[in-house]
Amino acid sequence: MKDIILFDYWRSSASYRVRIVLNLKNVPYTRVPTSLLDNEQKAPDYVARNPQGFVPMLSIDGYDLTQSLAIIDYLDAHYPDPAMVSSNPADRAKTLAQALIIAADTHPIDNLRILRYLKEQMGQSQAAVDAWYWHWIIEGFTALEAMAPEEGLFGGDLPNLADVCLVPQMANARRVDTPFAQFPKLMRIDAALTALPAFVAAHPDQVKPD
Repeated sequence: MKDIILFDYWRSSASYRVRIVLNLKNVPYTRVPTSLLDNEQKAPDYVARNPQGFVPMLSIDGYDLTQSLAIIDYLDAHYPDPAMVSSNPADRAKTLAQALIIAADTHPIDNLRILRYLKEQMGQSQAAVDAWYWHWIIEGFTALEAMAPEEGLFGGDLPNLADVCLVPQMANARRVDTPFAQFPKLMRIDAALTALPAFVAAHPDQVKPD
């Protein structure tokens, strides 16, 4: 089997998700750090393999896979233990809906390229950019808090896709001092998850460059 190679950026939420899942499934891989600040994801040789010019990209089984949830879906198919979504259609749909609150409706409009555009092209102040970030993260977290279980993780006893999406978004929200008091269930779940070895090893602080 050829080496599994993850092209990622240490502080990328989407990359963080994939690192967590690789760790949960005990899949060995090699990281190739790809700096978003230095626009390494826009290098011609990278874009030739990933036309969108984003991270993460996972080179596996002769494929260059992109988009974190698509990568995780591939990993779930080939490394089914532990499963990130249920085989039950209703439970699967519920988990996907929870995960997509972050992966589709919150993270994409709060990520680095959007914040850069607001500040550099639209001329917004840092205070305005922060207000933008807080608005969308609070809207997403409010919905997710209402869906969160009273006990256990989103996945019950084991992390699922919603849990994998939650932790990186919580980490990002802390960086801009997002208030969390109104999200006690999310805080409880995040605390339980971030104590697990697979999540600890995937944390940005563990992979950031020296």
